[in-house]
Amino acid sequence: MSQDFLVELGTEELPPKALSKLSAAFTSGIEAGLKAEGLSFASITPYATPRRLAVVVSDLAASTPVNDVEVWGPPTKIAFDDDGQPTKAAEAFAKKNGIAVEDLASENDGKIDKLVFRTTAGGVSTVGLLEGIVSASLAKLPIPKRMRWGASRTEFVRPVHWLVMLYGSEIVDATVLGLRANRQTRGHRFHYDQVLDIASPSDYAQQLNDVAYVIADFDQRKALIKQQVEAQASQVGGVAVIDNSLLDEVAGLVEWPVALTGRFEERFLSVPAEALISSMKEHQKYFHVVNDAGELMPHFITLSNIESTDPAQVIDGNERVIRPRLSDAAFFFETDKKTTLASKREQLKTIVFQAKLGTVYEKTERIASLAKQIAQQLSINVEDVVRASELCKCDLVSEMVYEFADMQGIAGYHYAQYDGESTSVALAMNEHYQPRFAGDVLPSDDVSAVVALADRLDTLVGIFGIGEQPTGSKDPFALRRASVAVLRLLVEQQRNLDLRELLTLAYAQHSNLSEGEAVIDQVLSYMLERFRAWYEERSIPATVFQAVSAKQLSQPLDIDQRVQAVNYFRQLPEAEALAAANKRVANILAKADTVPADVDVSYLQESAEKALYASVVEQQKQVAPLFADRQYKEALTALSSLRSVVDTFFDDVMVMCDDDALKNNRLALLQQLRGLFFEVADISALAATKK
Repeated sequence: MSQDFLVELGTEELPPKALSKLSAAFTSGIEAGLKAEGLSFASITPYATPRRLAVVVSDLAASTPVNDVEVWGPPTKIAFDDDGQPTKAAEAFAKKNGIAVEDLASENDGKIDKLVFRTTAGGVSTVGLLEGIVSASLAKLPIPKRMRWGASRTEFVRPVHWLVMLYGSEIVDATVLGLRANRQTRGHRFHYDQVLDIASPSDYAQQLNDVAYVIADFDQRKALIKQQVEAQASQVGGVAVIDNSLLDEVAGLVEWPVALTGRFEERFLSVPAEALISSMKEHQKYFHVVNDAGELMPHFITLSNIESTDPAQVIDGNERVIRPRLSDAAFFFETDKKTTLASKREQLKTIVFQAKLGTVYEKTERIASLAKQIAQQLSINVEDVVRASELCKCDLVSEMVYEFADMQGIAGYHYAQYDGESTSVALAMNEHYQPRFAGDVLPSDDVSAVVALADRLDTLVGIFGIGEQPTGSKDPFALRRASVAVLRLLVEQQRNLDLRELLTLAYAQHSNLSEGEAVIDQVLSYMLERFRAWYEERSIPATVFQAVSAKQLSQPLDIDQRVQAVNYFRQLPEAEALAAANKRVANILAKADTVPADVDVSYLQESAEKALYASVVEQQKQVAPLFADRQYKEALTALSSLRSVVDTFFDDVMVMCDDDALKNNRLALLQQLRGLFFEVADISALAATKK
């Protein structure tokens, strides 16, 4: 008979940012353990609070399934000698299966008579397996560094204090992490600081909620926090900005959430909003509030872990805590404004970017030179680009960024505005860091985009040039992210620039790198390889990218246009046959010693080859202007009309005939056919993939 199962591990306060991940891993580990034993169950539910990880498994089978086991042994004629005595083969089979020789049975397996042993397996009590399943799941939790406490040799992410394991209403006889299982959990640290006996797994969450002031369900607690925060913001006429990562973290800090609204002086609103938000969010775990126009309001919402009889006292305490933090931000902002952003640039000479690549000042010099050349190619304001490049790292030496690291770029934007720099230059102070992460927005201004390109290209070439390229999962300079950012800036913003040329220009800014061409080739290959994952995320088959890669191009925008065209083409009804034909043509041409450049019309004998030649000539005229305008999709669509004439050619014409003149002429025709498709990509790469 099945019963519900509960396991709860009670601990000191768990890391709030990791709580959700730990809970999910604990649950999946137990689920995997149960399935590995063949144990059936109806559902599995995770629970997690700052002081506990728990799982409830409903309708868990009482034992592992019983299965019939049939083991066939050696042929009977080998198992017994002529006198009917068992041989060594029979004795070995009996020993292997734990039975006496005299109990051996023989049956026909459908072909010959063999020894056979039949028994049943399974039927192991679930209760006896639970200790191992729970222990194994805990051992596999993603904990970077485990700790010990007291004199115990036990290790876990935090000290453990209690263990509840119930199967139905009965306590499971188990010891995990040095704790003996029982039914006693603990309530809220302040509201119910005592033990609570859990009657059964099905009562677990409700008992904690109704009696012990603990909302055990992480998602339920998270939803309640969101609801309370939104309601509090509404009461002051604003809208709470709820960052999901902060919501997760706060849900990992409280067991009984109570949202409260505090206020700070309006004078602080003269400080960049991002600095105030950083203070509230990162340091105090507060949610900030904005008005209908998206402007920061002088309110914050905090989550208390208790229902205070005097919430005003709690609010006052939080206001006292946040005031000096905001005062610091205001002080740094005012201090930084006393000197211009440009005047701070000299200090960059004291900051090392990378030991072999010089200082941050030297990096900005390289960025400025490279960005100038890119701007000239794109007809973008060179003066603004150079100015933005020179100033783009100056806020690194500001008081604001020193105190609030996440203000890098944002602080520079505000200081550039205050200094009277042009709008484009000011925007570039922050936007040249975009995209900061996967899916982040791109720079909104051309000047910002050029500086963003130059910054990343300088880093890529420099780091590869000193031999510090990424290996395996290690990428200390975030070169993968930088590569994807460059590709996005060129493709998504339709910038028709050649990546090899850009890397060559970037390399020229460095005076201490060797093996220039090899480094450029290495960086180019590394960056273009990022396209593979890019297209996989867009559900474009790898063979499509391979088809375009065969062209060995280095213009990301052009590459993307070809990939999109080939991906469209592969879904046409003619694509499979034409891809196979292209592969056949490629194989034939690869075996030929020489192939004439031109087709001699006088050697065209068969009607099928004449028809193919006529179609190829016609298509050459039709698609030439499409190729020139990079209308690859339209060109491949036009070429798809060649399917029938190509099929007929291969059905009716022997290419590798004995007459060398005819053979070479037909090879020239196939070369021209292949050349039409190869103007876009190597379509033969699609032959291995069904559309």
